[in-house]
Amino acid sequence: MVYDREAAVAYAKKWAYGRNPKFYDFSNIGGDCTNFASQCIYAGSGIMNYTPIFGWYYISVNDRAPAWTGVEELYRFLTTNRGAGPRGIVTDLSQIRNGDIIQLQFSPSDRFDHSPVVVDAGNGTPSSIKVAAHTYDSDCRPLSSYRYVKMRPIHITNVGE
Repeated sequence: MVYDREAAVAYAKKWAYGRNPKFYDFSNIGGDCTNFASQCIYAGSGIMNYTPIFGWYYISVNDRAPAWTGVEELYRFLTTNRGAGPRGIVTDLSQIRNGDIIQLQFSPSDRFDHSPVVVDAGNGTPSSIKVAAHTYDSDCRPLSSYRYVKMRPIHITNVGE
């Protein structure tokens, strides 16, 4: 299936400064960025993967896959998924498109910290790419305005059924 980038971006813009009441707000318990990114990806894919532990789904705050809210877990799910739901690849920043995710690492470590959603891919440079995110709510924020040590652009390639 085709990933609906326009739907993902429309969702990001609608909820960038608010919270969809269908989903728990994790802002005060570790951050809401990947929960928000997952909501946006779901808006563009329309399919969850209900595989226990290794899937990507949200039923309730207490019944969700780790990949729905965890930065590293979302990366692993998107880049290894061969079943239902969204699939992605790590790509060069110049190949990023609207509705994709750019994960950021804020300090030297093995873990990434943030999962903003691309709402305007611009010309593929940090100063032209605009993102939306939760925890520190933003919309149309230039990627270059973040202080990061490393980035991981994830391009959503398709959606498995």
